[in-house]
Amino acid sequence: MNDFLNVTDVVYAGCKQYVPDMRSDVRAMFEATGDASQRTSVVQPFVAYRGKELVGRVVGVVNKKANNTWKTRNVRFSMIEFIDDLEVSKALLDTVEAWGKAQGMDKMQGPMGVTDFDKEGMLVEDFELRGSMTAYYNLDYYPKHMEQLGLVKEVDWLQIRINIPEEVPARYARTAQYAREQMGLKVVKATRKEVQRGAYGPKIFKLLNEAYAPIFGFSAFSDTQAQKFLDQYVPLFKMDMVPLVENDKGELVGIAVTMPSLSEALQKSRGRLWPTGWWHLLKSLKWKHEDNTEMLLVAVRPDYQGLGVNALFFDDLIPIYNKYGIKWAETGPQLEDNVRELTQWKPLHPQTVKRRRCWMKEISRREGEKE
Repeated sequence: MNDFLNVTDVVYAGCKQYVPDMRSDVRAMFEATGDASQRTSVVQPFVAYRGKELVGRVVGVVNKKANNTWKTRNVRFSMIEFIDDLEVSKALLDTVEAWGKAQGMDKMQGPMGVTDFDKEGMLVEDFELRGSMTAYYNLDYYPKHMEQLGLVKEVDWLQIRINIPEEVPARYARTAQYAREQMGLKVVKATRKEVQRGAYGPKIFKLLNEAYAPIFGFSAFSDTQAQKFLDQYVPLFKMDMVPLVENDKGELVGIAVTMPSLSEALQKSRGRLWPTGWWHLLKSLKWKHEDNTEMLLVAVRPDYQGLGVNALFFDDLIPIYNKYGIKWAETGPQLEDNVRELTQWKPLHPQTVKRRRCWMKEISRREGEKE
C-alpha cells in the first residue's frame, strides 16, 4: 500500500496542477471495502514495477450493485496512474481486464469508482488548469495511451466555471421568490450534528438515491456507505454553504453541497497530515479561505425538478460567497448530455472546462470459451 500511494510522487513530480488525495483517506477507502458490511463491491489494487522502480498503479472494481441495477457485467478501473510508457499502461489495463474476466465480466470501463462519490473520468482537455479535491487530474499523455490501447469513449463529463456576481441575477431572484410564495418552498440550514448524526443525514441520502437513479452508472448508497461519507466530509463543510430546500410539509426536496476549495492546501500538504499538512488544511477551512469554491453536488427530488429549487440555491449562496470573498466557483463533473443541469448556469455566463471521459473496452473471449 505504501508503494501504491507513492506512485503519484513519481508520476507528478514537479507538476503544479496536480492536487493529491489525502493518503489517510485512500488507506481508509481500502480498509472500508474489506468490511463485511460493504459486500456490494469487490476491489483490488495493483502496483506496476520495473525491477524495483515504481511505474504505475490501478484499482480493479466490480460494483455488484451497479451491475445488477443496469443489467451489465462491467469491471471498472479506478485510480489509474502511469509513467509515459505504453508498456506500463497496457500492463495495468491488461491486468484489470484479466481480473474482471476471471469474475465473469464482459466489459471494462473507467476511470470509475466504487461509488458515485468517488472520482471518475479521465481528463482529456485543459491540462493547464489546476485540479481539485473531488476530481481527477492527469497528464496529457493519459488519453493518448487509452486510444492507442483500443479503448473508446463511453461518456464524457463537463465542469462549469463561473465568476461570482456581486448581486443575485434578476432571473434567479424572481424564480426564487415565486418558489417561496407560490410553491411553499424554503431554504433551511442544518447543523453538523443534525446532518452527521441526526435526522437530516438519512433524508439527504434518500434524496440522492431518488434524484440520481437515472444517471449513468449510479447505484444507490447503502446506509453504511451514507454514514461513512457523512463522517468523512461533514466536518469539512461550512454549513451555511450547504443549503437545504424543504416544501410546506417539511419534506426535503433539494440540497446543494458546496465548500471553499482546498486545492492549494492539499498541494502544500502533499497529501500528508503530518507533520504540517493538518495546519494548511485547518487554515484554509477556518481562517484564510481560497478565493474559489467547489460546488460538489446539486440534487433535486424528481417531482420538484424545474420548479425553482435551483434558483433558491443561487439566491441563498451568492451573498454568502461574497461575504467570504469567494471570486469564482467550479462545479463537479456533469454528464455532457444532461442539458437541464448544464443550462441552469446560463445567467452566470458559464465557461465549460475540464472535459473528462469514461473509456470502455469489450473484454474479448477466446475461441471455445463459454459465456
